[in-house]
Amino acid sequence: MNKSKRLPAFFIPHGGGPCFFMDWTMGPADTWDGLAAWLRQMADQVGQRPSAILVISAHWETPAVTITGHARPELIYDYYGFPEHTYHLTYPAPGAPALAKQIQTLLNAADIPAQVDAERGYDHGVFIPLKLIYPDAEIPVLQISLRADLDPAFHHQLGQALAPLREQGVLLIGSGMSFHNLRVFGRDVRPQAREFDTWLSQAVAQTSTDRAEQLNAWGQAPSGRFSHPREEHLLPLMVIAGAAEQEPGKKVFEGEIMGSVISAFQFGAA
Repeated sequence: MNKSKRLPAFFIPHGGGPCFFMDWTMGPADTWDGLAAWLRQMADQVGQRPSAILVISAHWETPAVTITGHARPELIYDYYGFPEHTYHLTYPAPGAPALAKQIQTLLNAADIPAQVDAERGYDHGVFIPLKLIYPDAEIPVLQISLRADLDPAFHHQLGQALAPLREQGVLLIGSGMSFHNLRVFGRDVRPQAREFDTWLSQAVAQTSTDRAEQLNAWGQAPSGRFSHPREEHLLPLMVIAGAAEQEPGKKVFEGEIMGSVISAFQFGAA
């Protein structure tokens, strides 16, 4: 793969199921409009067109880190109770089996056991936001799993190992939610959500050891466990922060959605 300008890396909210492609009835009809508009312009913030996209989604956990290796991945409609047409959405982006093997080698060299899954498709944490960011579906896409122990320090290390891909034109995207407490969505919990969001934004703005230490201790942050009773939607951020260790992060989107505060972060300049 040819060398290219280092791409920025992103942590993005991927919304609620197929929320951007349906009439939203679980709150105001425009609930997701602001986030959708931001995702549609995100390619401009990326700058150059990526050679490939690697997504770390909150919706795939495996005992060992796993990379998708299918040449033509299908879609996994891993959401429930939504309109019928949302189970027929398409995103025919090609996979990149050779790059998957390269990533496996890269991780193994960093003493991170990794494997390639030649059958798995893209879950909704991948194809739903990418339908807005790169709707032509022409850029090769790979997905990498979270390790099932959900250890934040490990996922920071995983990001460090993936960092060289940014020099090769690969766009790294962590796809989750900065606030993810399903039990309170729809209630007004903005004070607690903003408390955690403020802490998170300040932590992300740090670099190197300070940031890693703060993010690894996210459970002790103000309203941390309230914002994430289970941390799978936050851990993609740890991977992205690790992949941009010497670069401060900055908030590039904030919205008040379903009674909470939701943010996106960018690491590195376009």
